[in-house]
Amino acid sequence: MARTWRWLLAVALPLVLAACTSPGSTSPGNGTGAGGEVTGPGPAAVAGLRAIRHVWVIELENQGYMQTFGNPPADPYLARTLPRMGALLENYYAIGHSSAANYIAQVSGQAPDLGTQADCPLWTPFPGDAVTGPYHQIPGEGCVYPAAVPTLGNQLSGAGLGWVAYLQDMGNDPVRDHTVATARGPACGRPGNWGVDRTQHTAKGDQYAVRHDGFAFFRAVTGNQAFCAAHILSFRPLPGDLARAGATPAFSFIVPNLCNDGHDAPCVTGAPGGLIQADAFLARWVPTIMGTTAYRHGGLIVITFDEGSDAAACCGETPGFSPDHPDVPDPGKTGPAAAASARSCCPR
Repeated sequence: MARTWRWLLAVALPLVLAACTSPGSTSPGNGTGAGGEVTGPGPAAVAGLRAIRHVWVIELENQGYMQTFGNPPADPYLARTLPRMGALLENYYAIGHSSAANYIAQVSGQAPDLGTQADCPLWTPFPGDAVTGPYHQIPGEGCVYPAAVPTLGNQLSGAGLGWVAYLQDMGNDPVRDHTVATARGPACGRPGNWGVDRTQHTAKGDQYAVRHDGFAFFRAVTGNQAFCAAHILSFRPLPGDLARAGATPAFSFIVPNLCNDGHDAPCVTGAPGGLIQADAFLARWVPTIMGTTAYRHGGLIVITFDEGSDAAACCGETPGFSPDHPDVPDPGKTGPAAAASARSCCPR
């Protein structure tokens, strides 16, 4: 999976901040520039590294390296405090534009297609149900991946490990995001096949965006309602799950709402949004996670951005189909970027 190597890098370091781009792919030729990645403090020396038993990924939005780590006054907790506690990983790039393509790649390794690059306003299913080629891609165009395409979550479940995607605001308006009610709160919010995504626009009481939940696009997760309802949740159970190590999943994917992830500025509620809001979100939740028993006994926090805010691309991208963008003719937002754009993204 595209995300796997990112985890290995993070596990080998105490606190990981990946700067410049999103971890949509480990291949160096993918898409638009994105922000940095931070992971929570761990052991200082690889030789004495403890086993990582719990991983928290906090996903933020649409901010590049120079906006985040290159401009500490804009987000002092992220840019100054957290790097002192761990490691900053530079020169990561998103695999596409817009959001959906990157979130999907993070959890499955599937490359962008025209639908996911458009953020899937209409949830069209793929025409086939078999992966092909050396990169195990699903051919054709679509937004709803067949059950034959697994996610990181399916792999974790297969290994007997717990996982949850916590989506802030999901279920605040069940009509808007089609959630189901469970004992742990609203769950599994997403359009059905051929459904219109009503979360493309924010509402004052519900700033959840399903395009920021990569797992929701996969029938391997949503095809079994009970399985989906156990793994795609709102923030309501998060404090309780953190309070007891036995209730804490091995893998937690934490997605703030469109205001707190930095996507909107200003927010529909009138809050400032942007990096101000994202920094405040981190300053609240990172110490909370670090104070848990699960974190103190082998925890890792990863903070990353899905993509940057411009068309800067990476590493000699070329037009036409290629291994790092096999389903679309050009990578990134507008295709290959000039070498100067790539150089200006990330200091070496």
